[in-house]
Amino acid sequence: MANPPATAQERRDALSGIVEAEGFFRVNPPFLLDINPYFELAGEEFGRSLLTTLASDGAEYCLRPEFTIPIVAQYVRQGLVGNSAAYSYMGPVFRQAGDGPTEYVQAGVEFLGQADGDRALDEALTFARRMLAVYGVEAPRIRLGGVALFEAILAGSDMPDVWRPRIRARFGHPDAMARLLDRLAEVHNGANGAGEPVDVAAVSATVSEQMQAGGFNPDSGRSAREIAERYAEKQALAAAHVPLATIELLRRYLAIEDRAPAALEAVEQLTRGGNFESAGPLVALRKHLAMLRAVLPQATVSFEASFSPRLDYYTGIVFQMLSPGGAVLASGGQYDRLLQRLGASQPVTAAGCAVWIDRLEEELLL
Repeated sequence: MANPPATAQERRDALSGIVEAEGFFRVNPPFLLDINPYFELAGEEFGRSLLTTLASDGAEYCLRPEFTIPIVAQYVRQGLVGNSAAYSYMGPVFRQAGDGPTEYVQAGVEFLGQADGDRALDEALTFARRMLAVYGVEAPRIRLGGVALFEAILAGSDMPDVWRPRIRARFGHPDAMARLLDRLAEVHNGANGAGEPVDVAAVSATVSEQMQAGGFNPDSGRSAREIAERYAEKQALAAAHVPLATIELLRRYLAIEDRAPAALEAVEQLTRGGNFESAGPLVALRKHLAMLRAVLPQATVSFEASFSPRLDYYTGIVFQMLSPGGAVLASGGQYDRLLQRLGASQPVTAAGCAVWIDRLEEELLL
């Protein structure tokens, strides 16, 4: 956009024009939403940002914190699985911030059930570019991540299967991942080693005796058997050692962070000769990188191997578009898992992005 709109109202009108463009169905989910999907799908960390209220029947609700989950839930509920749809939105979202409850304005798109999932992601990236251009942002710093690429590394690594989902659950949480890899390495130094196999019945009996002696009601909370089984599971995990070479490989992979071409080359070198199905995810990343270069030639694009939103339903490529000061102006990616987790009976491609209008307006004033 060579000449961005000059006034605040002209900019908002331009945003509305993009959101209401042909091919999009503009939606406005309710402000008051069931809280349970957010705790189940977004986790406790996101849950702490919710503004909640309790109904007279005890049901808990939250003020709309984002648009994706209610839009996807409606798509599934209306029986549209198997059909392609392109939704757009612009409106307020509500979250707890450091200084208390805050209302923000978000705009975005969700492409569901598209025949070509990669093209849908390109459309989401193009939408974000057009929104940023309204505010004269032509050279954002773009951060790419690869969920599918990390999962390919994890699947091809030498380790007991029991550890794969636990390591995957910490992807996107760098501190938690580092602590877990440190613990896995400590086992090889003689620390935290596992002893003999656990006799669950014996442990259960001991726990039951201790609960009774302590005055605990065996019918409330976890039973003695459940506690014993959890203890046995922890001991089994401790006994299933992840090889040091695998721990080092994961550390080296997660440390890769550079301009995208160099970073992807480093990934290719690291995985060369291994049993990794990483070719497909690397091809996809390079394809979208070429697209970004074409539509945002002034942008700086980096790839960070450890980057992922802290939501485990993302599946492919994820991105953020940042201001020079590091504020996230737009974010999104591919999230094919979310549809089935919300009740879809078959896999559904999904890609989208959200743009933070308030932050764009703040950037314009700097």
